[in-house]
Amino acid sequence: MMLFTQAEDLPVITAEEAEPLGRVEGLTIDAHTRSIACLRLSGAPKHAATIAWDAIEGMGPDAVIVRSRTATDAGQSTFPPHHEALGRRVLTEDGTVHGTVKDIAFDETTGQVRTLYTALGDISGDRLLGLGSYAVVVRAEPV
Repeated sequence: MMLFTQAEDLPVITAEEAEPLGRVEGLTIDAHTRSIACLRLSGAPKHAATIAWDAIEGMGPDAVIVRSRTATDAGQSTFPPHHEALGRRVLTEDGTVHGTVKDIAFDETTGQVRTLYTALGDISGDRLLGLGSYAVVVRAEPV
């Protein structure tokens, strides 16, 4: 498992060319699949400012490795809109406030969201329903 806050600012390097592409600026979540759709980069060439999750070879505490520079060019128009999750309020589907997102744990191999850490407790990633500019929406816990 890795946290969003651990992934932020990691260098992104190509495996084939061993060239730096930039640094992780943010992670875009696809709420429908409850997984990371892409990485947004800072300091990257314009064509590589967004990298699809499936172009990533590996992610660790020191760097993110992508297959090649050409792997960064595919499918950019299919990404969901980026909404910052960290610091966003959390609402259940019935409108109950559940604090704010402090961090998010994800599987660094698959990109699946595992846990949302909030000010009022942890929420399993499989409860994620939506993410927008106003809030993160999660399924209410069964009674």
